[in-house]
Amino acid sequence: MPEVTGNLAGLKPSQLRLLERIYRRRVAPGEIVGAELATFLCECSTEVGRQVGILVDRRGQIDHVVVGDAHKLFLPDVGRLRAARGRFRGLRLVHTHLRGEALTNDDLTDLALLRLDLVAAILVESDGLAGLVHVAHLLPPGADADAPPFRLLPPAPAHALGIDCAELIRSLEDEFARTVDRVASTDTGTDRALLVHVTLGREHDTEGRVAELRELCRTAGVRVVGTVLQRRTDADPRYLVGRGKLETILLRAMQLGAELLVFDPDLTPGQARAISDFTEVKVLDRTMLILDIFAQRARSRDGKLQVELAQLRYALPRLVEKNTMMSRLTGGIGGRGPGETKLEVSRRRARERITRLEQQITELGHDRAVRRARRGRAGVPIVAIVGYTNAGKSTLLNALTRSAVLVEDRLFATLDPTSRRLRFPQEREVVLTDTVGFIRALPKDLVRAFRSTLEELSDADLLVHVIDAADARQDGQLEAVERILGELGLAEKPRLLVLNKADLIAPDDAERLMREHNAVAVSALSPATLLPLLARIEEALWREGHAPPPRTAATFSASPEE
Repeated sequence: MPEVTGNLAGLKPSQLRLLERIYRRRVAPGEIVGAELATFLCECSTEVGRQVGILVDRRGQIDHVVVGDAHKLFLPDVGRLRAARGRFRGLRLVHTHLRGEALTNDDLTDLALLRLDLVAAILVESDGLAGLVHVAHLLPPGADADAPPFRLLPPAPAHALGIDCAELIRSLEDEFARTVDRVASTDTGTDRALLVHVTLGREHDTEGRVAELRELCRTAGVRVVGTVLQRRTDADPRYLVGRGKLETILLRAMQLGAELLVFDPDLTPGQARAISDFTEVKVLDRTMLILDIFAQRARSRDGKLQVELAQLRYALPRLVEKNTMMSRLTGGIGGRGPGETKLEVSRRRARERITRLEQQITELGHDRAVRRARRGRAGVPIVAIVGYTNAGKSTLLNALTRSAVLVEDRLFATLDPTSRRLRFPQEREVVLTDTVGFIRALPKDLVRAFRSTLEELSDADLLVHVIDAADARQDGQLEAVERILGELGLAEKPRLLVLNKADLIAPDDAERLMREHNAVAVSALSPATLLPLLARIEEALWREGHAPPPRTAATFSASPEE
C-alpha cells in the first residue's frame, strides 16, 4: 500500500493505519469528493488534530494521502506537468480545514503553481462531521491582468456540491487551450516574458536597468508582458527574491500568460537550480539572455566559436544532477566500482569541448595576427570605434568609409570586427575598425571568450568612443565603457569622445556636453557633421606632423581589413 506523507511526527501507529485506510477509497470521476469520503477525511483529521488531504487523479484513484499541521498541508513532489498546451496536472487536491476557515492563500498558491485541476477544503464541524466545502479552480489569462488567476465557487455541503468535476475540468482545459492558441497567433511565435529586477543595497539606477533589460528582450525576440520590482538589502541566498515573493511572481506570470522569467541581477547556480525546481516556467537571467543574443547574431566561424565557449563556461557550474538515483555508466576495471554518473560525463565532455574551443580560437587569433602584421609594417594607423551597444558605431563606420556594414536598431548588431580604410586629403590613410559593443556588467565569460577580438583594441593608436547623446542614460553608459576599458588595461589609451545622434537633442545641450567631455558632436546620418571629427582624428594621429611608429609582426594584432 502507498505510504502516507507529510507531517507524521508524533502520530501513533493506530493513527497511521487509520490514514492508510484512505487509500482504499475511490472517488467517482464526476465528483469532487463523495459525502462518505468527506466524512471519513474529517474523522481522520479530528483524530490526528491536523489537516488531512488527498490528491485524486481523474479516474478517481487516490494517488497521495498527505498530513499537515493545524494550519496547512505539506504537499509532496507531484511530478512534472503534462506537456500538452492548456493542460492541468491531472490531480485535484481535497483536504480538511479544522478552524472553519475558507480556502487560504497557501491553498490558492498551490492551485496556481502546481496547476492542479482544482482545490477543495472541507470544513470540519465541532462534532467531527463534514461541513461546507469550498472549491476553487484556475481561470485562463484574461484581459484584466490584475485579476486573480482562479475562481472561488460558492461553498456547499459535501452531500450537495452539484458540480460535475469531469465536465468542469474538460471545459476549463478547452478554454485554456483556446487562450494559448489565441496568444500564440498574436505573438507570432515569440516567447512571453515577465521581468524580475531586484535592486540590492544602494543601487539607484533601477529605471535604467529595467529599460536595458527590456531592450535586451526585444533584441532576443522576446515579448515583455510585465515587470516585477523588489528592493532588498541583500539577495536571498536560495531564491534571490525570497520564497513568498517568488510565489507572488509566479502567480503574476500565470495571470499574464508568461512562459519565461528573466531575472536581473544574475542568478547564482544554486538560485537558478532552486527557482527552476520551484516552477515549470523557464528561468533565465541577464547573462543567459545576452549569450542567447550573441548566439543568434554570430555569423563568422570565430564568432560562433567564441559564443559557444562563453555558453559552455557559463553552463558548466550549472550542470547539476536532477535525480540522485541516476544510472551510472562506464564502470571501473572489469565493470567493478561506481563508475561515472551521467552528470560527471556531461561535465567532463563540457571541459573537453572548452579546451578544444580555446585551441581553435587561439589558432584563428594567430592567423589574424599574421595577416594584420603584413599591413602593419606599412605603418598605417589603427583607429578602433568603441562604445556602448547600439550607440551608432556601425552607422558611423559606414558614414566615414562609405561602406554597407549591417546596421540595426538593436543591441549587439555587430559581433565580428569589421575594418575599412579611411583616406585623408594629404595622402594619409587609417584603418577604421568597428568592434563589438559594450554593456554594463558585461558577462565575464563573454569577455574571456572574446578576448582575441578585444585584444585588437590594445594595438589601436586611437580609440573613438561613441556615445548616444540622445540617451538619458549616457552618463551610466559612459562610466560602464570606461570601466570595461580599464579592466582590459586600456585606461591610458588615447581616445576621442564622439557624441553621436546630436541632431536629436537641443543645440544648447549639445554644446554643454561637448564642453564637459571635450567631445565632438556629430550625426552619423548627416555627412556634413563629420568634418570636425575627421579633423580631430587627423590631429590626434599626426600631431606635429609625426605619424605613429610602424608596427612589427611581434607587436601588431589589430583586426584584419574586410
